Amino acid sequence: MKRPLVGALAAALLGATAATGLAATPALAAPHDTPTGSTTGATGTVSTTGTGFHRADAPAPAVDAAPEARDGLRAPDFAGTVALSNCSGSLVRVPQSEPTDPALVLSNGHCLESGMPGPGEVVVDQPSSRRFTLLDARANDVATLRATKVAYGTMTRTDVSLYELNSTYAQIESRYGIEALDIAPEHPSAGTDITVVSGYWKRTYSCRIDTFVYELREAGWSFSDSIRYTPECDTIGGTSGSPIVNDATGEVIGVNNTGNTDGGRCTLNNPCEVDENGDVTVHEGINYGQQTYLLTDCIGTGNKLDLGLPECELPRP
Repeated sequence: MKRPLVGALAAALLGATAATGLAATPALAAPHDTPTGSTTGATGTVSTTGTGFHRADAPAPAVDAAPEARDGLRAPDFAGTVALSNCSGSLVRVPQSEPTDPALVLSNGHCLESGMPGPGEVVVDQPSSRRFTLLDARANDVATLRATKVAYGTMTRTDVSLYELNSTYAQIESRYGIEALDIAPEHPSAGTDITVVSGYWKRTYSCRIDTFVYELREAGWSFSDSIRYTPECDTIGGTSGSPIVNDATGEVIGVNNTGNTDGGRCTLNNPCEVDENGDVTVHEGINYGQQTYLLTDCIGTGNKLDLGLPECELPRP
């Protein structure tokens, strides 16, 4: 999972990983981490060799302040994306959201400050004062947003977190001129041009949806109907939680979460694909995301999560 390790805890966890083959849960790089190699950025070179984990204190790659057009479509910019302490995310709304509703931030379940939820675990309505750095179109930091709670978080069947903020959409737009990104209410299609927009690294990755994976299995976790990218989206640690944006519509259709680092089979940082017959396939170097249309059926009046809504299919506690 592409999330960076932090400080001294990283060394201790890496030692534990070497001994057991598994990583401990709190504040570590979950299944989406870094492919081998290096990226040269504005402040130096980011090493991505070794364990596949990507440290939070590494220098960032250069900012993609003006993403290039591709096939007549301009790649989405950074407006509405956010940087977490260890991941990426985005300010989002669903079709039923109102300007006066408390705003929501979307990221991964494995990016929760409390650590990675275990298989079958669902976090709902947990107090949080987490902060998010809001970016404008050219990836400038324009504001610090604050959560009041984790509305939802899980790594069961999907890998998603939703934070409720202490500001409304109208307040954010009035103060900073930034609108939330719309979450598309429909299942996306294979072949769609997409861009993964990382607020953490201030970098974009453009490719297409290659296909949808029946089951993506990683260590003890299992994700359903995952998005597999074409190889151009070579996302790295810290891009976890980035919105996957449909280039044609500007809508969020998924959230970036994991990739196979070195060809391992169904292990941490090496998810495998499992089809309807139970056959396992490994695609080294390929990255994945989780769909977000399911969220639109689980948010009710006042932008409140309601897992009891008739069409809501998100996992429940």
